Amino acid sequence: MSSAYFLTGTDTEVGKTHITCALLHRARQAGLSAVGLKPVAAGTDALGENDDVRRILAASSVELPADIVNPYCFAPAIAPHIAAADVGVDIDFSRIADTVGTARRQADLVIVEGAGGFCVPFGIDRNGADLAMVLGLPVILVVGMRLGCLNHALLTAEAIANRGLFIAGWVANRIDPEMSRFEENLATLKELLDAPLLGVVPYDPAGSPAAAANCLSLPG
Repeated sequence: MSSAYFLTGTDTEVGKTHITCALLHRARQAGLSAVGLKPVAAGTDALGENDDVRRILAASSVELPADIVNPYCFAPAIAPHIAAADVGVDIDFSRIADTVGTARRQADLVIVEGAGGFCVPFGIDRNGADLAMVLGLPVILVVGMRLGCLNHALLTAEAIANRGLFIAGWVANRIDPEMSRFEENLATLKELLDAPLLGVVPYDPAGSPAAAANCLSLPG
């Protein structure tokens, strides 16, 4: 069975997809077949496509059917549980688990990217943390390096640990190039997060995952 990880972030818009794609590129550099999954996505363009899913498909070295890579896609760019309720859809974790199993039989490395932050609701009685528990995968945490990231990172790490999961590694993604005292904040996270730092990804408005891959190590 391949290696698989659940990738989450300290918030929405912290670069989860950018890091997912970068890790897929890094795996390919290491000679591994790699595929990314985005089980739940919200927000589509005029073609009915989600940009995060499109980027993950492009970065993967294994081609899988769209309904495996992204079983749930909602048109409005709003909270997934609201988008799902609007169209009368229940987000079924067993279906997502099946897609992960399919992907693991096809690739050496599978990255399962969550939606929003770790505890984003997926329904009245379920959230992203519950999905992570169902999948039972080690977690990769993307920390968006900006003011407030210390609290967000530590709260997320605590939520992960409280659910019996462990962080296989974390990534410092510099999303704010003007962040004050960046090095000191990074040092604090290295001291307080009980997990290996997989890399520090510099600010990149072009969003090149191939370039970011050179800044990362694979977990494990």
